[in-house]
Amino acid sequence: MSSSPSPLSARGSRLALLVVGLCWLAVLFDGLDMFIYGSVLPHLLETRTFGLTADQAGDLGSYATFGMLVGALTAGTIADRVGRKKLMIACVTLFSLASGLCAISESVAVFGLGRTLAGVGLGGLLPTAISMVSDYAPRGRGALVIGLLMTAHHAGGILSAYVAKWLIDPVGWRAAFWVCVLPLLFAPVLAKFLPESLSFLVAKGRTEEARALAGRYDVEVPAARTGGAGDRWANLANLFRGDEWIQTLLYWVASFGGLLLVYGVATWLPTLMRAEGYVLGSALSFVVVFNLGGIVGMLVAGRAADRFGAPRIAAIWFALTAAGVFLLSVHMSTTVTMIVVFLTGVFLNSAQTMIYATVSIRSNADDRATAVGWTSGMGRFGAVFGPWLGGQLLASGNGDWGFTAFAIAGLSSMVFIGIAALRGSRQPTADTEHELVAAH
Repeated sequence: MSSSPSPLSARGSRLALLVVGLCWLAVLFDGLDMFIYGSVLPHLLETRTFGLTADQAGDLGSYATFGMLVGALTAGTIADRVGRKKLMIACVTLFSLASGLCAISESVAVFGLGRTLAGVGLGGLLPTAISMVSDYAPRGRGALVIGLLMTAHHAGGILSAYVAKWLIDPVGWRAAFWVCVLPLLFAPVLAKFLPESLSFLVAKGRTEEARALAGRYDVEVPAARTGGAGDRWANLANLFRGDEWIQTLLYWVASFGGLLLVYGVATWLPTLMRAEGYVLGSALSFVVVFNLGGIVGMLVAGRAADRFGAPRIAAIWFALTAAGVFLLSVHMSTTVTMIVVFLTGVFLNSAQTMIYATVSIRSNADDRATAVGWTSGMGRFGAVFGPWLGGQLLASGNGDWGFTAFAIAGLSSMVFIGIAALRGSRQPTADTEHELVAAH
């Protein structure tokens, strides 16, 4: 089986659809589990479930994002040992069972443990799923397929709002978490139908197995990658040589603010909208509209970046995000608010991806994967901080400042990524599409 370019056969197309479809469903469940906490949170606070206070609610939101940090940082190492397929099955199993733990919990401590374990599974799934679809994407369609996969996360957010809306009043909040256990039934489907990653098979020296699988579906065997851990540490050191440390820190701080904004708003949007006077049903409808905007934004941002440049779009996107988030602190008519929420979703959910695109463009080819990966890793500390910050503001009676605080985070990211973009320019290469999206 040759690794030279060849047209994709019908069987190869069917395999790509199978892999992308299965991974899309897995990421859909990932999004459902991630957003379900924010969707049920207004009810938990209003009913004082577990005696829950706003600051404790912020801590619980941070537990999941901390778990995601752990899952994202360890996913690559584990996948290199056990394989992409097994790790995906393990992640789906973990966050499903963890949701069951939340459903049966009788204390904040047990509920928090469930959210932390769910976060580990959620953090490990997305980069692994991206690696899988990258292996089987039709030639020249990698960015399109990865963008399509990313829409599943926001589709899961939409589903979480409807699950909460339909179940909380008639059945109770625990039913929403029991729904999040149902993806456990999807794990055997992955085990039966999802093929192993071709890149993993090649990396482990299982070349004959990779060739047999590729030959069965008329797809290409990926070339073996070179370089190990020593190279990665050397590449990390390169990010701090000379004046590069300034550029690197600017990227990291911008990413911190960006993910603080993303996960802070994702966790607290329904609760903050309730604080603005909207009924629970309307507040959950905003979650639906927000994630619809996220789907549109993921499809639009890449095209805009190709035309006008990722650094420029990153700065503009964060400025528009900050404006939209700030406007949410103003009580407007429901129709106008829906429009603002939709547009905020369009820009907010893709602004962070534009940071990764900018880092990818500005980095040397040899250091690019390391630069994007560490920018994502540093940003995930912001993902932990965002939900906590929202809880502290509400607990101190400053809930009105919630949207303002998140808007300031957006403005800071705009400033830092703008400064970084002005400090130099290198041209991107064709192999960047996987790295910049996978980091999200």
